[in-house]
Amino acid sequence: MSHRVLHHRAGEPHAYAPHPHHDWVAEHAAQRHPDDDEAYAADPPPASTRRKRTASDVARVPARQDFTLGHGAWQVRIGPVAFWICVGTLVIMAGWAGITATYFAFHDDVLARLIARQAAMQFAYEDRIAEMRAQVDRVTSRQLLDQEQFDRRLDQIAKRQAALEARSSSLGALTDPAITGATKPTTRAITPRDAQPKPAPISGTTFIAPAAERYAALTEPGAAGALARLQDSLDHVEARQTASLNALEKAYDGNIKRMRGVLADLGLSAAARSATEGTGGPFVPYRLASAASPFEQQVHRIAIVRAQVDKLAHTIATVPLRQPVTGELDPSSGFGVRIDPFLNRPAMHTGIDFRGSTGEAVRATASGTVTAAGWSGGYGRMVEIEHANGVSTRYGHLSEIDVKVGQTIRLGQVIGRLGSTGRSTGPHLHYETRIDGEAVDPDRFLRAGVKMGITQFP
Repeated sequence: MSHRVLHHRAGEPHAYAPHPHHDWVAEHAAQRHPDDDEAYAADPPPASTRRKRTASDVARVPARQDFTLGHGAWQVRIGPVAFWICVGTLVIMAGWAGITATYFAFHDDVLARLIARQAAMQFAYEDRIAEMRAQVDRVTSRQLLDQEQFDRRLDQIAKRQAALEARSSSLGALTDPAITGATKPTTRAITPRDAQPKPAPISGTTFIAPAAERYAALTEPGAAGALARLQDSLDHVEARQTASLNALEKAYDGNIKRMRGVLADLGLSAAARSATEGTGGPFVPYRLASAASPFEQQVHRIAIVRAQVDKLAHTIATVPLRQPVTGELDPSSGFGVRIDPFLNRPAMHTGIDFRGSTGEAVRATASGTVTAAGWSGGYGRMVEIEHANGVSTRYGHLSEIDVKVGQTIRLGQVIGRLGSTGRSTGPHLHYETRIDGEAVDPDRFLRAGVKMGITQFP
């Protein structure tokens, strides 16, 4: 018996020939033992028992694809699974070999790129760190600058506060002269808030911000707002000082004009000195510094005006402008020609008679020196006081005399008591004013006192 063996080359399908005893093999396959193959080969079944294989039988048998690898007489036959395992293994090895070769071929370039990338990242980090350091430096510099500005503004405010305190001292020294009581104290006018002048800067260069900007600065929190509020407070202090200084200068100017007008109306000289005045000393010129501020210039002007007011006040204090008795005056006889009460003939009355009660205090209408104190004919008990500018006053019909000749008299000092001594018809005061010995109407002086607002004693 011969067997037909088919060799299959790689890539060719198998061809199967019908086997004469296929059916018998199919029927006895389940009971067949491996040893039966050898028996089958030695003694095949008879031909009568074998059935001819048909095409349908061939179709029902699954096709098997084998691969044969050969070189010359040497051939190897493998199955498809093993074949593809070998192919996959070869592909993987080839890929690994290619990757390894590429790695070794481009090893230096890869390292260079990695180093360059690391260097770039390092430079980027260093740049970022440098930028952050620069930001920190800028913030620190800004803080230092803000601190310097804060210190500078604080120093300016401290200097300004010291200057305002010095201004307050200067204003305190420029008070209205009241040592003589010759002028009525000037009432301080209250300036409306809207009419108050803006603060006059000490240096003349301070900028007054608009209301909106000042409000925004005042409401700003932190140190800047505190400085703004302190600055605003100093502005108000400076405004009040400026207003007071302007009011004081205006008051001094008014007093000078009023006192000079009174002296001119009375025909007296403002430059005359009292005989009782004791003054002197070396001459030291009063000069203003060339770099003086506007405030100092105004203080200089007011100081000069104040000195003039002070001198005029001393002069006015020696002029008999006040009433010789307190209360409302009750004149019984005026100055000039009248009918003599005893002789009923025209006579010259050299003074003014004021009714009063016996024992009522009689006061000196101006400062001076007593030149007569005693009985004097028709005057009865009489006191005469010499004042400056050749002016003198006489007080007659006194019931008592409280001074003596040569005594220095102050304004308003009690010199005696009202009475009816001498040529008198009843208790009254005979009051005279004389200039260089000539009797003048005392009413001129009393009206001047009313004009000055100093009729009563302080």
